[in-house]
Amino acid sequence: MNNSRRIKSLAAVLAIAVLSACGNGGNAGQSTPSGSPDTAAGGNASAQPGQVKELSLFIDAPWYPINEWKGPVADKITEKTGVKLKVTVATDDKQLPLMIASGDLPDLVFTYSNVDRLSDSKLSYSWNELIEKYAPDFKIDKTRIAIHTMDDGKFYTVRNSFATEEEMKNSKYSLGSDGNPGIAVREDIMKELGNPPIKTLDDFVKVLGMVKEKYPDMVPLIMDKDWIEQYFLAQFGTETLLDGWYEKDGKVEYAIKQPRMLDFFKFMNSLYRNGYILAENFALANDQIDDQYAINGKAFAHSYTVTVADSDNIKVKNNQGNFTFKMLPSVLSKDAKVVSSGLGFAGTFITKKNKDPETSIKFIQYLASDEGKKLTMFGVEGEHWTWNEEGHPDFKYNPSDGDFVNTNGLKWWYLYNDGVTEGMLSYVPDLQKTQALMELKSVRIYKPELGLIQTQPDSQEKTIKTKIDEMVKNEKVKIYLAESEEEAVAAYENMVKNAESIGLQKLTDWANATYQKKKDLFK
Repeated sequence: MNNSRRIKSLAAVLAIAVLSACGNGGNAGQSTPSGSPDTAAGGNASAQPGQVKELSLFIDAPWYPINEWKGPVADKITEKTGVKLKVTVATDDKQLPLMIASGDLPDLVFTYSNVDRLSDSKLSYSWNELIEKYAPDFKIDKTRIAIHTMDDGKFYTVRNSFATEEEMKNSKYSLGSDGNPGIAVREDIMKELGNPPIKTLDDFVKVLGMVKEKYPDMVPLIMDKDWIEQYFLAQFGTETLLDGWYEKDGKVEYAIKQPRMLDFFKFMNSLYRNGYILAENFALANDQIDDQYAINGKAFAHSYTVTVADSDNIKVKNNQGNFTFKMLPSVLSKDAKVVSSGLGFAGTFITKKNKDPETSIKFIQYLASDEGKKLTMFGVEGEHWTWNEEGHPDFKYNPSDGDFVNTNGLKWWYLYNDGVTEGMLSYVPDLQKTQALMELKSVRIYKPELGLIQTQPDSQEKTIKTKIDEMVKNEKVKIYLAESEEEAVAAYENMVKNAESIGLQKLTDWANATYQKKKDLFK
């Protein structure tokens, strides 16, 4: 998997939590003066030669772009904590479940898809017990504890990439991650069309029509296969993607029953019936095909994430192309909004096989400190960044340069971090994605309690939801590709009926009971 695909995979994963939160770890939003010693930086003073301890780490993400503890960031973390990691990256998503079943676990596990499974006292040490015993000055805020506390009253990890609404509002320069949707259009063709305004969704559709008429051999809009719905769902003001939960008047409902969901499907179907998108777009074999359409001049508009214009322009230039892309506004509707129900991305577990729990929790404590978070996310101060007096890092590299980021081990050792620090990685004034994220931040609202409605492994609710989610994946394409609006409406209604026949009401009853119980954790 090349760097582009790795980044696209991560962005897609983030989108699951989508329109998701950015986060903060224990003391988010509180920045100690850059360069000063961080007194909360864990109990391990700078390591002396010969004192370095090695812990094994399994990363439950086959697409992870780095697989070896090396580079300036890893070296500096080892210098600060006395810990180095022996890293193993999963070969597939079945490997960790097999390891759990066999009991063959390493010291540490970093996972996003098996958080619930590993939050088990038989498999992992609880952080609250280790903190009480070994690191009593490791402070984690109540919101994060509430989110991760299990039915046994303990919490076994804290996910990275999470921030509360208050933390994000208090951090002007923290904009969010690359995992937010965006669309870019060809600047040269816009100029040839007379630069028609695109201030609304209707304006955009009109321009797609102009492109189709004047450039019949060009695809008006090509979409990344993992980012087909997100941008437009946000414009229609829906609160979640097609497999999530939304809340109204204190009750939750499954995504496809959102009030404007049918309007969204009618819109997508109209794009197809007008010839603005391709039928085969819904069956692309990989996430590079849409890039080729854009880079080779075969498409006018390209939907992906907020990075799409910046990344396409680099690729076009490298391809000897003579055109550029410009981002559409992130907000094209008065109804536009982004609901952040995400709880973060992935968490680190200290397994019961861990040979040194004390060193492990102190290692995580350092990563959770202000100094540790900045080192992990931005790099080595002075070498990779300096602190701007306005309150943000000035980077000496392009954070969107995947090759540089991966080679130097930047960002990816965020075994504990937060959305505030991660969100600052997006504040690069010269990049188009910065403006796109600022616009999205203005319409984002936070409902993390919705993210706590999670089916448990092997439960009846999980079986029902998995069946419904799979059914929606198949049935939605029939709506998109319907030959008339009437046919699209009938296909949508049939999809809802199918969900009800699978057990949607029973699942919804369970979701509401869970929601009522979980939301009390935030009081």
